[in-house]
Amino acid sequence: MIKLSVLFFAIIALPLFIFAQNSTDHQMFPVTFADIADQAGLREPTIYGGVDSKKYIIETNGCGVAFFDYDNDDWIDILIMTGTRLEGFPKGKEPTNRLYRNNRNGTFSDVTDKAGLRRSGWGSGVAVGDYDNDGNEDLFLTYYGQNVLYRNNGDGTFVDVTKKAGLPIDYVRWGSGATFVDYDRDGLLDLFVANYLKFDLTTAPLPGKGGNCFWKGIPVNCGPKGLPTDTNLLYRNNGDGTFTDVSEKSGVAKVAGRYSMTAILTDFNNDAWPDIYVACDSTASTMYRNNRDGTFTDVSVEAGTAYNEDGNAQAGMGVTVGDYNNDGKPDIFKTHFADDLPVLYKNSGKDFFEDASRLAGFDHTRYIQWGTGFADFDNDGLVDILTVTGNVYPEVEKFFKDYPHRSPRLVYQNTGDGRFREVSATTGKGVSEPKSSRGAAFGDFDNDGDVDVVVMNMNEPPLLLRNDQKSSNNWLAVKLVGAKSNRSAIGSRVSIKNNTGVQVREVTSQSSYYSHNDLRVYFGLGKMKEAQSVEIRWPNGNVEVFKNLPINRIVTVKEGSGISR
Repeated sequence: MIKLSVLFFAIIALPLFIFAQNSTDHQMFPVTFADIADQAGLREPTIYGGVDSKKYIIETNGCGVAFFDYDNDDWIDILIMTGTRLEGFPKGKEPTNRLYRNNRNGTFSDVTDKAGLRRSGWGSGVAVGDYDNDGNEDLFLTYYGQNVLYRNNGDGTFVDVTKKAGLPIDYVRWGSGATFVDYDRDGLLDLFVANYLKFDLTTAPLPGKGGNCFWKGIPVNCGPKGLPTDTNLLYRNNGDGTFTDVSEKSGVAKVAGRYSMTAILTDFNNDAWPDIYVACDSTASTMYRNNRDGTFTDVSVEAGTAYNEDGNAQAGMGVTVGDYNNDGKPDIFKTHFADDLPVLYKNSGKDFFEDASRLAGFDHTRYIQWGTGFADFDNDGLVDILTVTGNVYPEVEKFFKDYPHRSPRLVYQNTGDGRFREVSATTGKGVSEPKSSRGAAFGDFDNDGDVDVVVMNMNEPPLLLRNDQKSSNNWLAVKLVGAKSNRSAIGSRVSIKNNTGVQVREVTSQSSYYSHNDLRVYFGLGKMKEAQSVEIRWPNGNVEVFKNLPINRIVTVKEGSGISR
């Protein structure tokens, strides 16, 4: 009887022991982030509204950043957008966007003036894509006022072609999220542009002068609730350097009553046609389903991505797409206001998402969350999450210390069982030092095989968070070059199949919060010795498969021509 009991205990204990071993593997997150912005040469502050108080909502939202290779040297460079102040600046002293060239040694050089990108104003979002297929990544920047399209000349300079391209507007509009997207799969990048709300400085109410001008009883800047909404726009690329407004014809402008913010491309229903998801503030978010005939339909309610599981609209600001459970389907993570949960929408594969936020271990936070990204920071084959935070009401901190104006970044480790655990406290000073942040971009600026982060901070210099992960895990990065498809390969889907499952990445033009990530897609491979099967589905639907690729390197694949280097 004793022997049977021991045997029974051993049988029961074995899986518990295995589970404990697996759990122990996730106790140590081998990643720290060092802020090297100052030593790297990123020292200029991003001016955005008042420092200690914000009179109007125009001062609060901040702007995006970008990791992108503007000079085609295979080292990603950095763009930091900027804002201004209500009182303005003396001529010649205005704050400006900053373009930093990667010197390939851990430092960057400010080449803003040389590149022709000096510009001041209330900046919002950045989208990157080669709209004219000349091999150089172009920029589309959104503003309160007039958006700007910069064509990359390929010689280190850019030229403003907004008017020539047919994109100017003759009145003030608040551009927010934007993304290049080849919605009709003709090999030319079209342009989706979101608009936040209608705002007029001359008539905007002052703090405390309306029903939506208080927070926790403290008078604060008013909105967005109570301010009129605007509509989104879609421009079709004509192939001759110009665009045609097809907002009404496509159905994009039919969606009304939303405060639209970050826009991201994703093929949520896996039909090989790009859809567009828009995080919306204080209203239902929008899922534009591509109908494959030049039109879109908002299916956010049917798809389960309009509200949270309680049926409530949230203050959607930042959004990222990734496959957190390695089932080969892209999931969505969206950030929100203080005292609310970030939402994790799990893709069921049946044109429907489930709100898995609580099941995944996310909880309410007192921090307002903005830029965010799925990234496998420790290269273990599971995407983790980093989110930046910062309050919009500097005045509130002196009354409520639990709601600081400046706050830390949040880092969540993927534990491999459908859950995440917060590991922010162990990931270094680059994460813990309080900042009021907005945009964040994810990419490998030092080409060492792990994902780093650049962060926009309100009225302070940016953060450049170098990933100093300490693991022996392997990795593979894939850079795509379109031929029949758009040159940037935006809208492509890359899948790596190994014995442990399928990892999926999509190439996007905007992500996080108003920001743009490294166009190269990164995969952590854990202890795998090779990438057994890499499948690339190009934006036009064509598929190529590569077997047994060597690892721990950046591989460039040109559509139809195979691996070029």
